[in-house]
Amino acid sequence: MSRRRVSLRQELPLLVWLVFVWGALWQNFTPGNLLFGAVLAVLVARMFYLPPVELSGRFSILQAIPFALQFLVKVAAASFQVFYLAVARGPKVTNAVVAVPLRSHSDLMVTATGHVISLIPGSLVVEVDRSTSTLYIHALNVRNPDDVVKFRRSVREAEAGLIRIMGTEEELAALKQEVDA
Repeated sequence: MSRRRVSLRQELPLLVWLVFVWGALWQNFTPGNLLFGAVLAVLVARMFYLPPVELSGRFSILQAIPFALQFLVKVAAASFQVFYLAVARGPKVTNAVVAVPLRSHSDLMVTATGHVISLIPGSLVVEVDRSTSTLYIHALNVRNPDDVVKFRRSVREAEAGLIRIMGTEEELAALKQEVDA
């Protein structure tokens, strides 16, 4: 079975990331070390199957700034909520694993959404179903079906924010159509 040939343009973000990780691991960003890391990155990318990082070609800084600020507010608020629940309610807190089907089937968008959600205290992605783009997330303080609906909505809002920032034109159009409906 031969794999589809990936262009250097498609593979470049992965290669740059691998070189950066190499430099960070060695804590050495000298040209020689980075060149050696680049050689290793190309060897790894050619010898092992890694799905290509498919970028949409768009990035909206005007959407990214408010998203980042909202994210920081959510992290701070969730930190205080987790602190309160740990001190006041302790082991009586009810948790759930919630399945959240996402709009996007892009590996990059699913991964970004999962990371954003996992960075907010009180939630953690425990499973990803790539075939259906479904995140299974352990959520803190889920007491009833209304809390599940509210949590799913918050995850899909995070995904919508990421689509507005760096989603494809098709994802953006589908999101606008969903909002208008």
